[in-house]
Amino acid sequence: MIQTLATTPFDGQRPGTSGLRKKVPVFRQPRYVENFIQSVFDSLEGFAGKTLVVGGDGRFFNREAIATALRIAAANGFGRTVVGQGGLLSTPAASHLIRKRGAFGGLIFSASHNPGGEDGDFGIKYNIGNGGPAPEKITEAIYGCSRTLTRYLIEDLPAPHLDTIGEFRLGGMIVEIVDPVADYQALMETLFDFDRIRALFAGGFQITFDAMSAVTGPYAKRILEATLGAAEGSVINATPLPDFRGHHPDPNMVHAAHLFDLAMAAEGPDLCAASDGDGDRNLIIGRGLFVTPSDSLAVLAANAHVAPGYRAGIAGIARSMPTSQAADRVAAARKIPLFETPTGWKFFGNLLDAGLATICGEESAGTGSNHVREKDGLWAVLLWLDILAARRQSVAEIVRAHWTEFGRNYYARHDYEEVPAEGANALMAGLRDALPGLPGKRFGALTVAGADDFAYHDPVDGSDSSHQGLRILFEDGSRIVYRLSGTGTAGATLRVYIERFEPDPARHDLPTAEALAPLIALAGELAEIRRHTGRAAPSVIT
Repeated sequence: MIQTLATTPFDGQRPGTSGLRKKVPVFRQPRYVENFIQSVFDSLEGFAGKTLVVGGDGRFFNREAIATALRIAAANGFGRTVVGQGGLLSTPAASHLIRKRGAFGGLIFSASHNPGGEDGDFGIKYNIGNGGPAPEKITEAIYGCSRTLTRYLIEDLPAPHLDTIGEFRLGGMIVEIVDPVADYQALMETLFDFDRIRALFAGGFQITFDAMSAVTGPYAKRILEATLGAAEGSVINATPLPDFRGHHPDPNMVHAAHLFDLAMAAEGPDLCAASDGDGDRNLIIGRGLFVTPSDSLAVLAANAHVAPGYRAGIAGIARSMPTSQAADRVAAARKIPLFETPTGWKFFGNLLDAGLATICGEESAGTGSNHVREKDGLWAVLLWLDILAARRQSVAEIVRAHWTEFGRNYYARHDYEEVPAEGANALMAGLRDALPGLPGKRFGALTVAGADDFAYHDPVDGSDSSHQGLRILFEDGSRIVYRLSGTGTAGATLRVYIERFEPDPARHDLPTAEALAPLIALAGELAEIRRHTGRAAPSVIT
């Protein structure tokens, strides 16, 4: 029986670039999940009898939230929900299922790379029928509904057990529990030469893939070990756990430092890799060489044609504005379009749907292609493996050859996490006010060529996005970019991106901190970071 229950709005249920993210205790408040999911459905039209894909990264509160979502979906008139077994679906796998099933959309329960556990983070994201994150017009409509909500609909029946594969009825809706890996693996087999990668492993190639006790574990175990023949134990932390074993499931140089140490050892694996909480980010470290996400994007774009799924070439490359310009140099050399978008995977969706771009990437370790409408961590690892197998070179040899051909973009991101929001906003406001006076100014050997607040005009739908990050551009091609991140749940996260192009191969082996030292110092001075944030140094450097 469908119940209509009275409710009142909660403040702050505005979805960001990656959905609604809050601390677990916030989501566990009575009616909080119910209100938000009902607001999602109230903002949509035409879904009666249609299919909804549902899954999450297995973090604490995942099962309970999914059970609630199924009961609300049934009460609101969906005809079928497709749910990953155990409530598990990586974000790229969910995107693929939405597209494969022709679903109306999907609900993904994840806070991505944020910590899990009873006092950790939780999130809910709505993806549209193309498999990608909801665009701003939909997230704003959801927020609008959340502010005026007076009731929610819910089926007065328990949701089926999520661990049993099969079809079950929940009121007037079918709940289909599916193997979360099978469809995703089948897609990967169409994109990559599995026989060639299998031969690579048979020849002694070694990989260590850290699933970080998150959702990618079952995918990596089945694909890398069971199917491709990587040695047993190559996938570590392979069991998804509600608290990610107390680890921070972000594959960066702080939270995955053990992989860096392993890769730098003389007898380390040929490739160390990782993915994050929901499986959409990646980390690539070859023996003796860390590959920045920006360089990884450029290398993958330059070599994608070796993989069966991309042999026809790529239509274009898209990168977020803060991502280094390494990919731009590949696009220019190959005479293909390059698109610079705001941060947030949703901005790539229109380009991919229109066939304007094939490979996309963000500096925050997200890379993907037109196979889904999300970034995809395991896809990036598999493409690297296919390139390594095809070129018969090491990661370091491939990257150094890339630098020799295209030049090297020295690049770093400095994160100041959970700083007071008031100070972070004051920093951005003060810097924004100073932008008009910066062009032409000299700072040591650096001369400012331009400074702006990045704005984006979508070439497909004509929409405009402003205030997407402050850019200071120098005559030698260097850049400093400042922006506030929307992926945290406490305070504000200030991200500062520093980049310098070096065309001379004889200068490609400088330590990154040394190559960027003048820009790093200037970035702090121009924005008065210490005064506004109280921090003498960033929380994380990647």
